[in-house]
Amino acid sequence: MAALAAGCFLPLLAAAPAFADEPSPGDTGVQTDTGIPAVQAVPDVMPVPAVEAEPEAVKVVKPVPAVKGVRGARAGKIGVLRPGDRGEAVRLLQRRLHDGGFYFGPAHGIYDDQTRYAVWGLHKSRGMVPRGEVGPKTWAALRRSKSLRPLVPQGGADRVEISLTHQLLTVYRDNRPALVTHISTGAEVQYCEKGHCGNAVTPVGDFRVTRKAPGWTTSRLGSMYNSLYFVGGIAMHGSTEVPLRPASHGCVRMPLSTSVRVYNMVKEGEPVYVRGQI
Repeated sequence: MAALAAGCFLPLLAAAPAFADEPSPGDTGVQTDTGIPAVQAVPDVMPVPAVEAEPEAVKVVKPVPAVKGVRGARAGKIGVLRPGDRGEAVRLLQRRLHDGGFYFGPAHGIYDDQTRYAVWGLHKSRGMVPRGEVGPKTWAALRRSKSLRPLVPQGGADRVEISLTHQLLTVYRDNRPALVTHISTGAEVQYCEKGHCGNAVTPVGDFRVTRKAPGWTTSRLGSMYNSLYFVGGIAMHGSTEVPLRPASHGCVRMPLSTSVRVYNMVKEGEPVYVRGQI
């Protein structure tokens, strides 16, 4: 358990293959006794939008209307959208993702990383292969309210479920999914740093949120945003990097904009259930 408690605070070996092509800015850090984080450059991040009112439940998505003047739009159909695209079709996508509980950034019409993470979350919740492209199947998935089965149906009306198998986090309110997000959990590799070794594992089990740390918490390795600790030093938190694979020391990384909503929805003492395997 000592390795687990330190899982989000210790640097990885530079040669660790699971981390070789991915920086890890969001899995380390503790606040000082004064409440002031240790001095270190914080990686550049996109501005975090203002917190909106908490959704009560997932809304039924309305049929997607035709969008005129959008690249690739023909006969009332929207062309395939890809990361980097801009325009009204992207704005519509962001609104639909928000209505479904997948996206909590601004509807600015830019297909950025936060939008891509939300699309991945939608795809995985519908049993689809997560991709960046948004075509007819993705729009059809937005119209459907069906999602993955609850991991712990009797776990309480308000709870957090984390699926290691699908790399998804779901926040339930009144036994209904109110928020679903793509995540990246522990890489399940061994690491050693300055004589301390451990396993990068997100533990499976029944937990509760034990502590919340607002904003950026910084240490020698980087920063984690809006942290909700649920076992030792393992936390759910916002990160600038949430890849399509388990890549953390044990923490549960989520998109920055989504972490704002999760932090304000989830209270200390709320149940957190971690299930599955990678």
